[in-house]
Amino acid sequence: MRFKLDENFGTRCQNLFKDNGHDVETVVSENLQGCGDQTLYDVCRQENRCLVTLDMDFANVLRFPPEKTGGMAVIRAPQNPSLEIVDC
Repeated sequence: MRFKLDENFGTRCQNLFKDNGHDVETVVSENLQGCGDQTLYDVCRQENRCLVTLDMDFANVLRFPPEKTGGMAVIRAPQNPSLEIVDC
């Protein structure tokens, strides 16, 4: 499967996907950090990748229809003000 990891996911998480045989790119590796949600959605559409993100904006299926991409996985992380990077 083809994934794009949003900028909040670290290298260990990327390796977890790769080690399980998935084609994975990251927002960071493609210099898309800080881009608008619509831009990121459009890139995922063009690349037919499933976006893995913490950004709850992507849970709005009317604004970001997952069926037009490789899918959407919005991860709900615990509320923690010091949480900056998810390194799974």
